Amino acid sequence: MATEHRTTADDDAGEADEQTRLPLGVSVAAAAVAAAVLLPVLWLIKTSLDVGFAEATALLTRPTTLEVLLNSAVLVVLTTTACVVIGVPLAYLTVRTDLPFRRFWTVVVSLPLVIPSYVGAFAFVSAFGPQGGFQRLLAPIGIERIPEIYGLEGTVLILTLYTYPYVYITARASLKSMDTTLIDAARTLEHDRWETFRRVTVPQIRPAVAAGALLSGLYVLADFGTPSIMRYDVFTRVIFVEFGTFGRDTATLLSLQLVAVTVFILWLESRVRGEERTTAGGRSRAVVSLGGWRYPAMGFAAAIAGLALVVPLVILLSWLGTASATVNQSLAFQWSYAANSVVIATAAAAVAVVAGLPVAYLSARYDGLLPTAFERISYVGYAVPGVVLGLALVFFGSQYATPIYQTLYLLVFAYVIRFLPQSVGSLRASFLSVDPALPEAARTLGQTSAGAFRYVTLPLVAPGLFGGAALVFLTTMKELPATLLLRPSGFTTLVTHIWTAYESGYFGQAAVPALVLLFVSGLSMLVILRQEGYDVK
Repeated sequence: MATEHRTTADDDAGEADEQTRLPLGVSVAAAAVAAAVLLPVLWLIKTSLDVGFAEATALLTRPTTLEVLLNSAVLVVLTTTACVVIGVPLAYLTVRTDLPFRRFWTVVVSLPLVIPSYVGAFAFVSAFGPQGGFQRLLAPIGIERIPEIYGLEGTVLILTLYTYPYVYITARASLKSMDTTLIDAARTLEHDRWETFRRVTVPQIRPAVAAGALLSGLYVLADFGTPSIMRYDVFTRVIFVEFGTFGRDTATLLSLQLVAVTVFILWLESRVRGEERTTAGGRSRAVVSLGGWRYPAMGFAAAIAGLALVVPLVILLSWLGTASATVNQSLAFQWSYAANSVVIATAAAAVAVVAGLPVAYLSARYDGLLPTAFERISYVGYAVPGVVLGLALVFFGSQYATPIYQTLYLLVFAYVIRFLPQSVGSLRASFLSVDPALPEAARTLGQTSAGAFRYVTLPLVAPGLFGGAALVFLTTMKELPATLLLRPSGFTTLVTHIWTAYESGYFGQAAVPALVLLFVSGLSMLVILRQEGYDVK
């Protein structure tokens, strides 16, 4: 019996060891993905070190560089704050109150996420810029000039309108899962609504708000198109200009400085977020009555949606009417541009999902240093703005990867590195929801590990797979700076055609590609919402 007992114990220990041992093939694949993600950053560091300490110090401490750093910091702080000020109240109104037409406003105020911020910037400059549509409407009553929309104020306005949905969506999800009996208990202790919100609701939703604010802040820091259109010098705009004027050293050093600022924002968010709190128990279905504030609250939602959605749509449709009068044959829209965008975005989505599978699988199924490291490294690409990633790959490809330089392969590689976290995050959540006993049962019935994954695990994680692919597709369709820097000669997409038309001053020629981009992006957004089980009740 003793011998039998030792044998059973040895078998259990061997089984436990097998469960904790990382699968070699999956680990090698995840390591290759991690190395690919780190490549542009390592190349950027290496190139920066080649500049020389004295020259690098002089470039980084000159007044114009410090001004760019200050401009970027101010823009991120103001825009992120504005996103929280708008996103949190909208989330609260659509979840916890008797706001009229709640279901309608729940969807409408999330839709600005579909519109690229640079398209919104085009529209607002056309509407509110000098000699814009709004000024022409006021001209008959003697108003010949309106305040400038360019500069910091206009940039903050545009970026806020198209990034606040990050805060809105994360805050809304947290409010929906919150145990509202805590709020009822606080009210019985004679706390007023504001005190209850500050002491009960805010601590519960703070991690979600911080996560949304992080996404908004990273978007603002990485955005190239909007600051360029609004004539506001930030890192991305100056890096692109320096690269175009052969200021390689300055562009490289500013890129590395931008990455450092991004890392600082990530660290700051982790400090602000604090310890995540979760509550369980019964949930009160009671909603807060707005009373006389119901219609002002609805007016607030309508004003935000009107600015973010109605203004660009009206301007784009008005451009359609002027396009025929401002025809430039070299800027004539071709449906091949839409096909190029869809094909390249589909390729990026497919590769991102394949690359994300080993990383997400190891992170979800195994503990330890390597699985954690692979997952964290996969997020590096999201912390590297598109203009920086494009710049690094231009330098690297032109010197060490000439066979794929200025080809679609390098462009897809850039997209995958940039948006890999979206795939990994969605897949990891799906893997965590699969009971490990199910593939184990398949193995006991004779399936190999690969067979169990193919026939059991993969069908169960399919919703997360398609959701992650749709998210990568959506963001790839809108990506501007990496596309401008890395696209092959003669390869035109919707975003590059829009940008070329704007720079040439033919706004009418940008109307059709912009509307097509919004339509395709909207379809991919519907896929994302359906895969995530979006509930507007």
